This record gives sequence, structure tokens and C-alpha cells, in this order.
Amino acid sequence: MIERIRAVLVTADDTMLVIRRTKPGIPEYWVLPGGGVEAGDESREAALHREIHEEIAGKADIVRLLHTMESDEERQLFYLARITTWSFDDRTGPEFSAEGRGEYALEEIPLTAEGLDGIDLKPQEIAHVLRGAISAGSLAGEATR
Repeated sequence: MIERIRAVLVTADDTMLVIRRTKPGIPEYWVLPGGGVEAGDESREAALHREIHEEIAGKADIVRLLHTMESDEERQLFYLARITTWSFDDRTGPEFSAEGRGEYALEEIPLTAEGLDGIDLKPQEIAHVLRGAISAGSLAGEATR
């Protein structure tokens, strides 16, 4: 089974970092930073730290596992994390130079229902989970402690 890890990266300003994906012939959409767990990763958390470094040259403190999605072929784990530093210009992930992968743009959106409503976050299930956590008031406070 393929395992993927993604991070809900909350900034000190109660915003969330997301990646806007633009591909020819497909409406733009947004994803959370992350990627596949590789054989050399010591743990899922180590894989997440590696992916955050590759994708946004960032450093984050993982707060907790927020949500898991599973199908027959894939398991996705979504972690809540505080992002302390990042630089999209210094990213190193191999996907950024691959032909035909489209464009990646890092954006900061408000960690609010309105902020989420303004983007098409994929997968839709994590967008729903985030809306519920925002409504409960549990996300921002927990990630900025």
C-alpha cells in the first residue's frame, strides 16, 4: 500500500500554507504540502519533515495526526503542524523540474471557513475535516500554542 503524508501548515498569523496547482486543461486546485513516504524514511513524521523541506524549504513542528484517509491502494495521513520558516524560492523537490507537471505556487490563506471556501482544496474530504475543525475552534489555537 502506498502511504502519503500531508501537512496542514499553520503560521503564527493563523494562516495556512497551501500549494496552488495549475495544469493545462484542468481547473486549478490546491493541495497541502507533502508527498510519499519513501523506504529510507525513518518514520512518517521524518517523511513529512523531508517533504516540507523539499517543497517549501520549510521547518515545522508537528502537533498531531489530524486525519487519515484510506482506500485499497493508498493511505493518506494529514498532520497538523506549526510552520516556523519557509522559502518557496529555495524548494528542492524533484517534481518542480519534471516536464508536464504544471505549475506550483505557494499561497497563504486565512485559516477560516471563508479562506477555505475561496479555494478548491483537494481531496475534498480534508477540506471538509478542516471546515469542521475551524467551526469547532480547535485548529488555530492548537497549532499556535
